[in-house]
Amino acid sequence: MNDRSRIIQMRIAWSIIAVSYLIVWIAPFLSDLSGQAPGSIQNFANLRDYSNFSWHIIAFLGVVSFAYALEVEKKNWSAIFAGLTFILMDTFNELWNGLIYTVTGGYSAYWMVDYATGYQTLIGWNIEIIINFLFWGLIITKGIPKDKNLKIFGINNRILLALGWGVLPVIVEIILNSFGALIWNYWWWSARFPLLVLICGYFPFALMVYNVYDLPTTKQQATVVGTLAGILLIAFIIFLPLGWI
Repeated sequence: MNDRSRIIQMRIAWSIIAVSYLIVWIAPFLSDLSGQAPGSIQNFANLRDYSNFSWHIIAFLGVVSFAYALEVEKKNWSAIFAGLTFILMDTFNELWNGLIYTVTGGYSAYWMVDYATGYQTLIGWNIEIIINFLFWGLIITKGIPKDKNLKIFGINNRILLALGWGVLPVIVEIILNSFGALIWNYWWWSARFPLLVLICGYFPFALMVYNVYDLPTTKQQATVVGTLAGILLIAFIIFLPLGWI
């Protein structure tokens, strides 16, 4: 019975996420897209500019490698695949965010980054964000209840934890946006209306992490992560040469 309740709640959560994604993808075309919004020109100019390279990238990659090596040593494959799931989910978001910039005629992506970076990979993504998010999937699996069916206040613990871990980075993004490190140009994706930032951003990331983490076998975890990685790789192979992202 508990398992059935978890499945129903998960279906509701993913349905809300899916509808929210559709709203976010359609909404820009219902607004004025003339000209270019603040930050668009500068971000496009910085895109994949190797002259910005900084050696701190190598140091941070070493730290990430060490974190994953510790999990390999413990044979904690669930945590490893959870960590990879988080960064792959973020890659999916960065991919469509780049496409939004292109299909709006360069008006604006949903989010763009400012301030110095060692390397800006996509219009709203840089190497520092990638390294940070490689940790997040590992972090949010620590200390979670072993029982995936456990309810807290009537809500499945995985959904509640995903919401909690989703709210925290949204608060961080609002702070970053307040001093211009993160640029938002659409009113429905902003500090005064952060709901879609949560539902289309960190909530599905964390929820997918828990879905993969709770899969019964390592083979199933590897299959899901490998499939997601393969789809994203194909997308990059197609869109990068076209200059769409």
